[in-house]
Amino acid sequence: MFKHLVVAVGVLVASAAHADPIDVAAGMSLVPGSNSADRQPDGNSILINAPQGLILVDTGRHRAHQDAILIAARLRGKPIAAIINTHWHLDHSGGNEEIRAAFPIAPLYASNAVDGALGGFLRTSRADAEAYLRSGKASPEMAEDIALDMAAIDNPGALRPSIPVTGRTSTGIAGRKLELNLAPFAATEGDVWLYDRRSRVLIAGDLVVAAAPYLDTACPEGWRKALDSIAARNFRILVPGHGAPMNKPQFLKWKRAFTNLLDCAASDAANAACIAGWRRDASAFIPAGKNTDSLIAYYLETRLRAAPDERERYCKPQ
Repeated sequence: MFKHLVVAVGVLVASAAHADPIDVAAGMSLVPGSNSADRQPDGNSILINAPQGLILVDTGRHRAHQDAILIAARLRGKPIAAIINTHWHLDHSGGNEEIRAAFPIAPLYASNAVDGALGGFLRTSRADAEAYLRSGKASPEMAEDIALDMAAIDNPGALRPSIPVTGRTSTGIAGRKLELNLAPFAATEGDVWLYDRRSRVLIAGDLVVAAAPYLDTACPEGWRKALDSIAARNFRILVPGHGAPMNKPQFLKWKRAFTNLLDCAASDAANAACIAGWRRDASAFIPAGKNTDSLIAYYLETRLRAAPDERERYCKPQ
């Protein structure tokens, strides 16, 4: 499987493109991510009402997704006063430049893990993508997506935080108190997740991805610990990085599926058994008619059952 600028290129789960915002709780709206067969995905984005404006969590990749965010903000009659990136994957942060062009004074809260990515994964992936474009194999849609990601990488200032998230803190953002948490060495070197005690909504980023975890830059055991920390919060709604919001029992079911996949990968079970186990355990989160078998097989081969050095590659600073 060819891996280029975007992570999780093998995702087989499609959803409606750029759907209308969904109310998650009072004063909190989800701008759903998109994933179609011929395009790379956009992650979920969330708009949180605050006294000084709107807090935007994640900015997506495609212009249409950013347009949906800007329209939703305009309908609410408030500026975007702050941006939070849950992680540096470009389907969650690639739209930073466009959103900040509209709201240039909005600070960006994010992990400093993007620096390691810019010097490692993203740099290597950019070179691979250029070679892929030269090969002539890229469809027009794929070429456009690659160009978007290259442009994001070539403007690292839009990806780097103005206010780094370095650990757990309760802080006022645009006048609204939020709990920010940093999960080290999980889906990425540093994943930011949020808990809003007022609404009891937890925003998990790609620490929870409904149909299948994206393991391209993951430290699996660190990810397992991050899910334990999330489970300790008294939330009623969890917004994943991709997919529909979950309640607490649904999250615990997804967490169990994730844990079972890691345990299976560490056992002597055949790959086919681990793939079937995910299909069974995560069935409630896989849309009807969609198949994640090839994605789980890819991650078993390249991440979970790779050579020891490769398995531990993202469990240390990049």
